[in-house]
Order: sequence, then C-alpha cells, then structure tokens
Amino acid sequence: MASNKTDTNVYTLLFAIGMVLVVGALLAFTASSLRGKIDANKKIEKQQNILYAMGINENDESSAVFVSKDKVDSEFSKYIKKQLVIEGDKVSEDKEAYLIDIKRQQALAKEGKTRKLPLFVGEKDGKSFYIAPIRGKGLWDAIWGYVALDKSMVVQGVFFDHKGETPGLGANIKQRFFMDDFYGERLLTEAGVFKGIKVSKSNADPKNIDKNDNEVDAIAGATITGDGVSAMIKSELRQYLPYFKTLK
Repeated sequence: MASNKTDTNVYTLLFAIGMVLVVGALLAFTASSLRGKIDANKKIEKQQNILYAMGINENDESSAVFVSKDKVDSEFSKYIKKQLVIEGDKVSEDKEAYLIDIKRQQALAKEGKTRKLPLFVGEKDGKSFYIAPIRGKGLWDAIWGYVALDKSMVVQGVFFDHKGETPGLGANIKQRFFMDDFYGERLLTEAGVFKGIKVSKSNADPKNIDKNDNEVDAIAGATITGDGVSAMIKSELRQYLPYFKTLK
C-alpha cells in the first residue's frame, strides 16, 4: 500500500519551513505596522520619567503616579526649557535629546569613544532643575532612572525602574518609600569632592534626616539591587561633574 505523502520526512520538513516563513512574515508585518505606536509610547514614557524626577507628577499620599498621557506632551514643553547633549567639552542643544539610547552610549564609552550625555534643564516655581538619565545593572537585569539635581548637585527628585528585579524586594526601587529618600541628598562632600550616594544596609539614619552623609537606607533583602543603584549613580552622574562646575 502506498504511503501518504504527508507522512514523509520531506513533507514534514517543508511544512515546518513554510510555517516558519509565514509566522516570521506575520510578525515582521505586525512589528512594522506597530512601530509608530511603539515609538510614540517610548517617547511618552521617557517624558513622564523626566517630569516625575523634577516633581511634575500626580502622586497621592503613597503611590508614584505619572502625569497622564494626554497631558505629558504639553507639560514637557511647559517645564523642560532646554535639552542638552554633552560630548566631552562640547555642549549643544537638541530637541530630541530624550531619544538618545543610554545603553548604546555606554557601549561606545567602553570602546574608548566619546559618549553623548543627555541633560534636561527644567524650571518650576522659579527654580532650575538638571535631570540626567542613568543606567546600570541590578541583580537580574538592567536598572535605570532619572535624577534631578540643582546646580550644586543636590538631588531634587529621582525616578528608578528595572527590567526584572525580584517583586517585593529589588523591584521596590520604583516605590515612593525608596525614591523619596533621595530628595536633598548630596552627590558631593562638603569639600566639593564627588562621592555619589550609597544605598547602605548599615545606614544609621533610617529616616534620612542627615542629608550630608551621602547615604540612603537600603531595601531589606535587596542588597545586590541596592548596590547596583549605588554604582549606577556614582559612575553615571560623575560624568556630568565637569558641566556642573561650569554652572558655578
């Protein structure tokens, strides 16, 4: 009895190849058709993060809440007065500096090339804010954030986020009880030396009353994520020190 053609190995192989090609084409078409929407959402998210760090948000008593999507574009235009790009000794304005890929720029620096450092200058209630994007490594994957500073490199607000930190532990870096502790902390010592801010499990100031110790209290059970935040702040914000020296 003749075997069914569909039972042959060749048919199975051809069918599998055909399915891969069809599914691949569908995925490519879907990604292409959604590209505009994806890019728009990324833009909104970055603008929300920048505004959050400088205190433009819709927080309630305990939760972190962004400016709503329908208002973020107008709020960004209202409060962000300049978008700067720092490349070595060169500082220029770029209206789309918020689109710069920080991960890519870090890779360029590792190759010995000059990286671009975006910096956003905001104004609120007659006060200037300098918001810098930062990126680092947590326990499981990437962590990142935005830090708003005054011209003396005193923190005026932060926003942190992560890709895959442990829920209830390292993932809490994006909770207000952690982020709010950074307000008023100094990146420089009293002598003007850059020190950064350490997320310390041995911090003797759990209420963060002392704003001159360059420390905030760690999250219980999230030591490695906290160390990643400390390293990210120190390595990334140190890059901006030459610019801040020009403000004085």
